[in-house]
Amino acid sequence: MAMAPGMRGGPMGGGPGRRTQGTVKIPPGGMKIAARLIKMMLGNYRWSLLVVALCILVTTATTLTSTLFTRTLIDDYIAPLSVAANPDFGPLAVTLFKLAAVLLVGVGCSYLNSRLMINVSQGMLLKLRENLFEHMESLPIKFFDQNSHGDVMSVYTNDVDSLRQMVGNSLPNVFSSLITITATFTSMIVLNWQLTVLTIILTCVMVFTTRWLGGLSAKYFRRQQNDMGAMNGFVEEMLTGQKVVKTFCHEDEAIEEFERLNESLRDSAYNANKVANIVMPINGNLSNLIYVICAAVGAMVALTGGTLTVGTLVSFLTLIKNFTQPVSQISNQVNSVVASLAGAERVFKIMDQVGEDDGTATVKLVNVEEMPDGALRETDVVTHKWAWKKPTSDGYELIKQQGEVDFSQVDFGYVPEKQVLFDIDLDTDAGQKVALVGGTGAGKTTITNLINRFYDIQDGNILYDNIPITTICKTDLRRSLGMVLQETHLFTGTVMDNIRYGRLDATDDECIAAAKLVHAHDFISRLAQGYNTMLNADGGNLSQGERQLIAIARAAVANPPALILDEATSNIDTRTERLIQQGMDSLMKGRSTFVIAHRLSTVRNADIIVVMERGRIIEQGTHDSLIAQQGRYYQLYTGNGITA
Repeated sequence: MAMAPGMRGGPMGGGPGRRTQGTVKIPPGGMKIAARLIKMMLGNYRWSLLVVALCILVTTATTLTSTLFTRTLIDDYIAPLSVAANPDFGPLAVTLFKLAAVLLVGVGCSYLNSRLMINVSQGMLLKLRENLFEHMESLPIKFFDQNSHGDVMSVYTNDVDSLRQMVGNSLPNVFSSLITITATFTSMIVLNWQLTVLTIILTCVMVFTTRWLGGLSAKYFRRQQNDMGAMNGFVEEMLTGQKVVKTFCHEDEAIEEFERLNESLRDSAYNANKVANIVMPINGNLSNLIYVICAAVGAMVALTGGTLTVGTLVSFLTLIKNFTQPVSQISNQVNSVVASLAGAERVFKIMDQVGEDDGTATVKLVNVEEMPDGALRETDVVTHKWAWKKPTSDGYELIKQQGEVDFSQVDFGYVPEKQVLFDIDLDTDAGQKVALVGGTGAGKTTITNLINRFYDIQDGNILYDNIPITTICKTDLRRSLGMVLQETHLFTGTVMDNIRYGRLDATDDECIAAAKLVHAHDFISRLAQGYNTMLNADGGNLSQGERQLIAIARAAVANPPALILDEATSNIDTRTERLIQQGMDSLMKGRSTFVIAHRLSTVRNADIIVVMERGRIIEQGTHDSLIAQQGRYYQLYTGNGITA
């Protein structure tokens, strides 16, 4: 499908890439995003998270127990034993054995905590990716016109991976650090409140220094994400258009542009991490400074006969390390959390996009069988005879699907400020072949996009078998319309799989019959594995014409009630076009068909030829009647009167 005019937007911004230390500001709406993530975690893994919290509490308690035991070990065991005439090491051995058992419990809880968080993080991201892809499939075509494909892919990779790091590592570490700080602070007050006050004062200096340094890199983290997205989008675009690049010898220009984007990414990443990378060394040195100052003050108190014992001082100094390290760790982990919130923001930006909604649409497309009296009856059997099931006040009625499409004073623009269709009036009858012709940008493809409801009109009305298309469920509407686009797309898989994509329950014989109908069987049979030949890279091992023949066969096996052919034979040579024309005529027989063609010789036998120019219908009629008018169609067909 052609790109909607004016719809291609800039990149959404790249993934956050590698997270490092440094303090960043919470992005707008960051607290809501964090609450949303926590709600997701609690919704699916509340019991696992409860066990994780208990494991963290037990691990913290065992660590604190071993630290406080240092005072008992020195004051109650080592000091008395050092002056005893006949030292008894039995009580010490028993106590150490009990301590080892306690620490072993802590090791087990730490291991269980790690395993559970792996399950939680991977399971949560599994569900998130599933929901993200499922929601993406529900989004309107407009979303994909507005956003670079490479940038959307960056959400699945960089941004989702940043959430894995945050959920699996950062959040548990922050929680563990908070518990450790609280428990350690309480123990420090119990041991010696004077040294605790001194430690708090020095720790505040460390925290404010860290925040000041880290704050310098705040603005560059989001710029780093945007630059990453821009580069990903450019690489994806270059990979897709590599033939065009080489055809016009623009390799040097492509390299130059990539180098510019890459340099911009390097600059933003450098600035974002420049200050962040020195935070850890500064934190470490400040922590050591706090330790030395408290050790010096405590030693003077102990040596001058104060109430502070040597065992208490040693335990307190160990607690200082247990206190300042998680303070520093929280600062660094919060950086990772906040930076990851920017990635989560991009994930939820897609999740919050409004999907296609049928609204009050209730009309369904169903299989029917015709009774002897001509009445229609719904059936579960695939009959390829279709009817619209329309609800009524006393049940429902069946309206035969014929493919009549009527436009009444339709106005439309891809964006509100730029109208592209003006006052479109078009009436068609069942089984007619309607050809849309005109110059590039006249609005032909836009007409077919509106029939499919890829976009909704701003004004006017479109009826399908005298039913407003806004009341027809979109899935059923599109099932009734087989569509072959000028830009074909083949999926990774066999030729048979790609043909069967038109109707997944089609048998091999039905797929082969469809290929024969459109004269694709001969070239498929000549392939190395025939219908089992694997296609990859969008069918790169086939010619453009062969790819388009498979796309036409895909529409044929779908056996839809109506057809839309958007330059369906544009990549097929004249000889092949003549060969498949009979098959196409058989395919179109009894079906309403909309054909977009620049090659006017292919639409001579159309029942209605609609001539469009600048979003308006300027002529319509049969080939002979339009030639007789000697108007715009006559000029297009004969080349007379055409100016640049």
